[in-house]
Amino acid sequence: MRIGILGTGSMATALGGAWARAGHSVLVGGRNAAAAATAAAEIKAAGHGSLTEAAAYGEAVLMAVPADSAPRLAQELAPVLAGRTVLDCTVPMAPGPDGPSLTTAGGTDSIAARIAAAAPAAGVAKVFGICHESIWTLPRPAFENTPLAVPFCAGTPAAAALTAELITSMGCSPLPCGGLPRAALLEAAAIFAVGVWWSGGEARHAFPSPALAPGAVDDEP
Repeated sequence: MRIGILGTGSMATALGGAWARAGHSVLVGGRNAAAAATAAAEIKAAGHGSLTEAAAYGEAVLMAVPADSAPRLAQELAPVLAGRTVLDCTVPMAPGPDGPSLTTAGGTDSIAARIAAAAPAAGVAKVFGICHESIWTLPRPAFENTPLAVPFCAGTPAAAALTAELITSMGCSPLPCGGLPRAALLEAAAIFAVGVWWSGGEARHAFPSPALAPGAVDDEP
């Protein structure tokens, strides 16, 4: 699959590197040509170029820029993004006295929804924001002998199918979580997890499967 990367930071190189290792053709785009060239060389990408060139290159386009600038970039590139799947990995997070908090208004509002509104002819998926970028540098992310589950919300069936295909190609398990109106829940979950990690805890310990409880009944909701 051809994938355009919008951005040259740590998430751009972590995910771009994972896709390059999986055999996808990746082109890194940035406003700074030197930064794009450096990022592309680091992950052994197929090439580098401008943001417009990266958006035009891929069937899938990763939005790996600061969350508050992602909708503006989507609007700027809307004609190029038409017909493509935009993967939004941004986390709209701001520091606060009680830990990190959402910068979006909450409810059905999310960065992913704002990207979709800015580029209405693109398919948008909220995905890859839950895990720290270091997870994507692992050859095959798996924990406790189980492939990493990657939750996502997609605005169209085509975007959902392409996202699931990409996740599977990385050795992970797709975890569909509904349509794009639920993307705000993934953003909030990411910030919750970050807050737990910063406090020294383990977010995964808060979500045991009911099937692990003694006497669990299979048909319980």
